[in-house]
Amino acid sequence: MRSASRTLTPTARVLRLRRRISLLFALTSAVGLIAMAVLAVRSDSGRWREQLDHTMDADTSWALGLLETDGDGRLVLDVLADSVDTACPPLTVLLVDPGDPGALTVEHAPAKPCLTVSRAVVQEAGRAAVRADGVRAFDGRTTDGGPVRVFAQPFYAPEAAEDAGPQGVLVTVADAGAPRDDHRRLVWLVTGGCAVLVLLSAAVGHVLSGRAVRPALAALDRQEAFLADAAHDLRTPAASLRTLAETALRGETDSADVHRRTLRLAEGMGRLVDGLLTRARLMSGTAAVTRQPLRLDQLVEAVAEESAGAAGHRVRVEAAEAVVVADPDLVRRAVGNLLDNALAHGHAPGVPADVLLTVGRDGTVTVEDAGPGLPPEVAGALFERFRSGSGSTGLGLSIASWVAHAHGGTLTAGRSAAGGARFVLRLPTSD
Repeated sequence: MRSASRTLTPTARVLRLRRRISLLFALTSAVGLIAMAVLAVRSDSGRWREQLDHTMDADTSWALGLLETDGDGRLVLDVLADSVDTACPPLTVLLVDPGDPGALTVEHAPAKPCLTVSRAVVQEAGRAAVRADGVRAFDGRTTDGGPVRVFAQPFYAPEAAEDAGPQGVLVTVADAGAPRDDHRRLVWLVTGGCAVLVLLSAAVGHVLSGRAVRPALAALDRQEAFLADAAHDLRTPAASLRTLAETALRGETDSADVHRRTLRLAEGMGRLVDGLLTRARLMSGTAAVTRQPLRLDQLVEAVAEESAGAAGHRVRVEAAEAVVVADPDLVRRAVGNLLDNALAHGHAPGVPADVLLTVGRDGTVTVEDAGPGLPPEVAGALFERFRSGSGSTGLGLSIASWVAHAHGGTLTAGRSAAGGARFVLRLPTSD
């Protein structure tokens, strides 16, 4: 029971494949979009930090030019204090203890800085610059918790040796609130855009996968339709053939009559199989339509002659000369199916059929009978299989409709002047 419950129909397997293709397409798109989003976010994160660092580097480089030393080599900050507002951006000067490079003393600090950071942050920035013997920058926080960028640049004594350490460090701070907010908005925008694009790619993938599997689903539908047609059409003649064989075995029927009836059943089954194959080829598009100029009036007359005198039925032909561009074999089958339908259903029980075939110069073939007419309940689906409404399969009308559409024509049904059915087959002319 478990294995049976897991068995999927071919259609279900194709639909499952479509879902997997859609999911794979969406996942592939998501991976690509997320990777691009991460790169964009990281690039922007580094960009705004580099901009702040470049600005602070320019400020500290200018401040370094204002530092002076006296004759004893001591640092003089008077020019710096008089020329630069060291409070905004806040600029702190730290001196390195020659005996202990890790010990820094504050030589100058703004009294009322616009951005206040703890002394520990300033000291740590200075020590990092001394250890690296170069510029250092990192993110920090003010005493109020606001985001800032801390920048430290070491400076050296005017006549210091090449291997001498820094004399001191300039430490400055820049407000990072605005660029960080811009970066956060960019993150949300990129995240939302990625989500929308992933959903859009999933929808596009679903549509594309649907188009990709559509031929397979159509082939499966045609296969199921063919099997259903075969089972439906052959069930009745097969049952009749079995009944006839059982009757012959019991000796209740003359052998000659059995042979005649068997021959009729075999011929009918052959026509059914031929019709099924024709319809299957038409539906799948494998039936080649060989278009050529064709005398439609002569073809209709030939079809009528083949059915003349059948079971006492009367077939009349009123044909004007007409030339159409069509496949002779397919048109012959379509006209024959329409005529067979009229002979089979276009008369009352026990009364011979009276069928009129009319061929117009505009490439139309009209088949009219004096039967009971078309049942209203099947008028809208008359050319579908199993929908003739008269106890037959409707396969002949379905084939005739397919032949008409394969040639770019039409097949319509209505009520005849005598009250019966009226079918009009229209084909393109040579004009």
